[in-house]
Amino acid sequence: MPFELLAQVQDNAEAARQLLEQAATAPDAPPVMETISVWELIQNGGWYIMGPLALMSLIAVYIIIERSMAIRRALREEKDFMEKIRDYIHDGKIDSAKNLCAQNPAPVARMLDKGISRIGRPLKDIEVSIENAGKLEIYKLEKGLSILATIAGAAPMLGFLGTVIGMIVTFHTMKISGAGVEIGQLSGGIMQAMVTTVAGLIIGIIGYIAYNTLVARVNKVVQNMEASTVAFMDVLDSPAK
Repeated sequence: MPFELLAQVQDNAEAARQLLEQAATAPDAPPVMETISVWELIQNGGWYIMGPLALMSLIAVYIIIERSMAIRRALREEKDFMEKIRDYIHDGKIDSAKNLCAQNPAPVARMLDKGISRIGRPLKDIEVSIENAGKLEIYKLEKGLSILATIAGAAPMLGFLGTVIGMIVTFHTMKISGAGVEIGQLSGGIMQAMVTTVAGLIIGIIGYIAYNTLVARVNKVVQNMEASTVAFMDVLDSPAK
């Protein structure tokens, strides 16, 4: 009996030794990754850079939404609009043609309304009045696009300015700390440099893509206006043939 008890104690001791060896040789547990919120990133970028970038982003979002809605309305055409205009003019119903244009909110309708109101004058005068009205409509459609283009170009530059300031802060910290500088002392300037660069590039990329998209859609409206002008002048010229 004592021998059995002694053997059991030895077995337990051996098992404990093996467990200690496994614990000593086992790899360390991976460190817990610390997450950072968007607000903390913005704070790390510095208010003097992130503030103007935030203002630029708000202005850009407003212009993109407002111009997208305006251009969508401009591209919305009433079904058989030009056919109705042609029929009214051929039948001599000038007032009906003007009322049809007044009920249509598209810039094409407002442009043709100028031409209809000058029916009876030389065709050249009518064409000039339509072109002038068209220029005003195009100017209205392009309102704000120059600001959006400026933001698309200025935001990355402002972000790079924040990068330069962050690196200056980092090197200044290294200079005043001497040989005893620690990574924690440098992290602030480096974080500012990276955050401002990312923020500026994001705003610039979005603004650049949105600007070119809106310009392409404005060009589509211009093409529709030119086609309508040609069709309208053909309507005026056809009775004389």
